[in-house]
Amino acid sequence: MLSNRRRVCRLGLATRGNTFLDRSSVEAALDAGVDYLNWCGRTDGMREAIRNLGDKRRSVVIAVQLHARTASAARRELAEIKRDLHTDYIDVVTYYYVEAFAEWSQIIAPGGAAEVLEHERAQGTIATIGLTTHQRPLAGQLAQSGRIDLLMVRYNAAHRGAEEEVFPVTRTLGISVVAFTCLRWGALLQKTPQDPRGYVPPSAAQCYRFVLANRDVDVALMAPDGDRELQDNLSILNDWHELDQLEFASLAAHGQRVRLHARHFP
Repeated sequence: MLSNRRRVCRLGLATRGNTFLDRSSVEAALDAGVDYLNWCGRTDGMREAIRNLGDKRRSVVIAVQLHARTASAARRELAEIKRDLHTDYIDVVTYYYVEAFAEWSQIIAPGGAAEVLEHERAQGTIATIGLTTHQRPLAGQLAQSGRIDLLMVRYNAAHRGAEEEVFPVTRTLGISVVAFTCLRWGALLQKTPQDPRGYVPPSAAQCYRFVLANRDVDVALMAPDGDRELQDNLSILNDWHELDQLEFASLAAHGQRVRLHARHFP
């Protein structure tokens, strides 16, 4: 459930530059119950599926990321997004990759992008304002500003810092959390040099189960490359169950090994 009391499927769908889904695959995800679509601004199957939602539009949450930091740039970017998607409103708009407080200061300053988003939220053409960042302490700090409804942060078996730096704040304030990088760019699907003998790395579906085991996460984003990966991921909707203690411990230990051997790992 999002902070505006909107109920959504906790497994969301995103597309990005190094993955591809055609329109039919996105529509298959919708038919399976996925109703949170994070569009990354590309000419892709998700854009086509959103354009053709028709009378289903109200039943799907469309999320986008806003690069603009100033009001003038935000007006242009939002208008372009709406034209691209053939919609007159957006459900979730997040300030994209705010990595320093100085960026946030620009966003909320007079003439900043917040003027536009907060006006559109008041008008009903944006439902939820969020923020996407890799900086967990900053996320926890900005969550307390009263200016955002949702945080989009990294969380997976190897990136668990949000459990201490973000989730206690969002839980207290009732702010929604969307998790991205749930596979740690695919590293969680690979072996590490310290794996126990005979260890089999988890599937993507198991990694999403790990993320969704944390009730502080409202939506875990998947970004499958092709219909086969999508169908594998969707399998958890048809066979949902919580991880047992042994499964959770095994995934957590694997995440620690991945973190140990990964490079450039903030």
